[in-house]
Amino acid sequence: MQVQIVSLFPEMVRTVAEYGVVGRASKRGLLSVNCVNPRDHAPDAHRTVDDRPYGGGPGMVMKYAPLAESIQAAQALLPENCPVICLSPQGKVFDQAMAKRYAAMPGLVLVAGRYEGIDERLIESYVDEEVSLGDFVLSGGEIAAMALVDAVVRLLPGVLGDAESAQQDSFMEGLLDCPHYTRPELIDGRQVPEVLLSGDHARIAAWRKKEALGRTYVRRRDLVDRLNLSEEQRRLLDEYLREHPGSD
Repeated sequence: MQVQIVSLFPEMVRTVAEYGVVGRASKRGLLSVNCVNPRDHAPDAHRTVDDRPYGGGPGMVMKYAPLAESIQAAQALLPENCPVICLSPQGKVFDQAMAKRYAAMPGLVLVAGRYEGIDERLIESYVDEEVSLGDFVLSGGEIAAMALVDAVVRLLPGVLGDAESAQQDSFMEGLLDCPHYTRPELIDGRQVPEVLLSGDHARIAAWRKKEALGRTYVRRRDLVDRLNLSEEQRRLLDEYLREHPGSD
């Protein structure tokens, strides 16, 4: 997968891209992350990329021309029909379904805004989707862009050491993940659940499904409400609620 990020701070993006899953994917040749700096496409000697907003008000607005040329330069390096995505608090909230959709694409152009925002005409002319990480404001889109890249890249074949790791992540089936434990068996009087020590893979699988359902019901009931639960899932959820009185 090829990702082009339009950013005023390419060093910030490159640093993040060197580590973890994204860094490993890059080293294996499964991912290419590059940056296009709008300052390189500014027409004046001062490399100006922002100006005062029409109508007055605080802050500055990113100018149309440097961003437009940056997006065009990024698109020229990618296969045709790769979407242009602007990271914006006004966008649709990013979720696992979007990550799966992007992971099936050969490339992405991610636009990381700064200042008070981007000239709206740039959004109208070039951006296919606006995406938000949630209902809060960041100083710029770089962190959001790299969060999106990380979520997408871990779904690419061959990126994770264990192919099942991504399939068992939270949200892959619309639910939060189940609890996890490792050695030692006893910590501060808290014991690893007996079922995980049993060696009975069927019981363990059922326990994990039940815990994922119950944890999601308690912490994010909105996710459960969106699902069409199977008969088995309803049975497991009822069992969880009986085992945890007061959790409903």
